[in-house]
Amino acid sequence: MRDVAAVMWFRRDLRLADHPALLDAVSAGGGRVVALFVLDPRLWDRAGDPRRAHLAASLRSLSESIGGNLVVRRGAPAEVVPALADEVGATSVHITADHAPYGRDRDAEVEASLNCPLVATGSPYAIAPGRILNQQNRPYQVFTPYFRSWLEHGWRQPVDPPAKVDWITADSEDLPDSTAHGAGEQAALDHWRAYLDEVGRYDDERDRPDLDSTSRMSIPLKYGEIHPRTMLADLARKRSAGADAYRRELAWREFCADLLRRHPDASWKPLRPEFERMSYDEPGDAFEAWCAGRTGLPFVDAGMRQLAGSGFLHNRVRMVVASFLVKDLHVHWKFGARWFMRALRDGDLASNSLNWQWVAGCGADAAPYFRIFNPVGQGLKFDPDGEYVRRWVPELRHLDGKAAHEPWKHGGADGYPAPIVDHAEARREALRRYDAIR
Repeated sequence: MRDVAAVMWFRRDLRLADHPALLDAVSAGGGRVVALFVLDPRLWDRAGDPRRAHLAASLRSLSESIGGNLVVRRGAPAEVVPALADEVGATSVHITADHAPYGRDRDAEVEASLNCPLVATGSPYAIAPGRILNQQNRPYQVFTPYFRSWLEHGWRQPVDPPAKVDWITADSEDLPDSTAHGAGEQAALDHWRAYLDEVGRYDDERDRPDLDSTSRMSIPLKYGEIHPRTMLADLARKRSAGADAYRRELAWREFCADLLRRHPDASWKPLRPEFERMSYDEPGDAFEAWCAGRTGLPFVDAGMRQLAGSGFLHNRVRMVVASFLVKDLHVHWKFGARWFMRALRDGDLASNSLNWQWVAGCGADAAPYFRIFNPVGQGLKFDPDGEYVRRWVPELRHLDGKAAHEPWKHGGADGYPAPIVDHAEARREALRRYDAIR
């Protein structure tokens, strides 16, 4: 194969629109590009079934959008990428910069093994991690001032897809099988555009899992089926409290990525060092009950069953089930974070780990440790008619209204367990353990 000048190595950027690295590859290759995706065993084997299914479906969609010319190869990227580049005579390999710990190390290995330049352009974020600094040229530790600077800094407008690309083929493995639906760039764009009509309600309804009215855009954002700049450009045309609140959540996602870039160990190590002295219980039967949605606390169980059944979990419920694990069951947050990474369809490392740290009280800008969610009170407040609980806990469908949150007061239910912990006692114990490290 001759006259091939550029390889576009796709990773968390499975789209054609608003893709600066792809535009660079097209320019460098004179329009001739090999599209590559590497099935890296270190990532593929550790991912849960929901992530593998979505990724496989998204790759299939990407390949269809370029005429079936996506080259898929399995193996260590430091071996696969240089081999393909040499095979096609590439003079450059193009990537979207990866700011996660493994991604940065992997790309350094690949670059050292290549016989041509590795060119990184753009990032999966509106503003790349590490760029937002305070007046002392230091990174922010608290979200609110970060958010103000993030808004002031601004971001570029989305760019169009390349007008014409001659996609060059090479030997490829078969795409992984998948039965997942709703994956890929066009599905992401269609879903987002439909949700824009509803974004004005986001500020009022985002904490209501019973309404099922959140965007679920964390999934296409994870795989880069849409870029946040595209979403921000659309939000700029919407003047509402809902659009403002949604923009703030996109900024929080970028704050988490910024924190992980500066603290690569934060996926398992607390940012606040005093929490390394915190006393935790080993995960045992109570942890297994939490994973299975069999704690006897209906709002918690509904959330864990939604996660298991759909690969998705409403954000308010994520906070409640996380608080329950850490502060009611006294299990280290890293076990919950690992379970989420196996079960979630998005499974974004930065957002997952740093949000767990926020709930556990050990991260930057963390919730005060004494903020311990009452699982019954949260359910009564944010699922006031019990609709969410009944949707995911069929054993309780015979209970009307709020009764679904406290079945022990209404005769219980066959096959549904009694609460495995007394929240008031668990709260006192959590505070006692916290006082011991203060």
